[in-house]
Amino acid sequence: MRLINRRPAPGVARLLALIPFVLVVVAYLIGSGIRLAENPSDKLLPSFASFAAAINRMAFQLDPRTGDILLLVDTEASLYRLFAALAIAVIIGLVLGIVIGLLPYFRAGLGSFVAVVSMVPPLALLPILFITMGLGEASKIALIVIGVAPCLVRDVALRVGDLPPQQSIKAQTLGASTWQIILRVVLPQTLPRLIDSLRLQIGPAWLFLIAAEAIASESGLGYRIFLVRRYLAMDVILPYVAWITLLAFLMDRTLAVLQRRAFPWFEAARASG
Repeated sequence: MRLINRRPAPGVARLLALIPFVLVVVAYLIGSGIRLAENPSDKLLPSFASFAAAINRMAFQLDPRTGDILLLVDTEASLYRLFAALAIAVIIGLVLGIVIGLLPYFRAGLGSFVAVVSMVPPLALLPILFITMGLGEASKIALIVIGVAPCLVRDVALRVGDLPPQQSIKAQTLGASTWQIILRVVLPQTLPRLIDSLRLQIGPAWLFLIAAEAIASESGLGYRIFLVRRYLAMDVILPYVAWITLLAFLMDRTLAVLQRRAFPWFEAARASG
């Protein structure tokens, strides 16, 4: 049997998925052990005991200066900014994506503009946003929206354009208006594809958020990482990075479950295709 046709059993697949993570942990333990043997006060690769102490301090103890649990406060601040920005970006992406992909006049007027805007490096606009909108929440949310929304618009427009034209023709033959075609033909088929696009933008959205928080913020996961870097506090930085990764992974899994349960036909069509 050709290798391309061989599929692992479920148990084997789970084991194969664990191997890279185990290898990373083992490599870290070896590297940390070597460095700590040479210098017990080494901060670059701290021991797991140092991680446990830092996590306990950041996640389970009140900060003596503020009286807050720092990890909780930072997580709440970052997730508020991220969810607000993604909600705005999804609305923009869905509305503009559908009209550009479906309506020729909008495609002619906005298609090229959105394509050019999507090529602008969002981080290059960060100083402009801070100057025009200040250092508050608005500029941070705007950066994520600028970074994510144009990509969502382009992807939704492409997917709307790929819908079989026979569907629109049949709907018009039955007397459907443009608005009815959007609501009953285009929108139901676009929403599951929008979820796919949003999943791909979770990583960039976190990148823009952390960059904004690192430059001008008083709370947030990115703010904390860049605050403690001056002390070479890798025992705090690495758990924060792991926590951000876990949050991003949970967001991705949540969207995948939402897509599967809300649009079971889409998952079946993709599996059969």
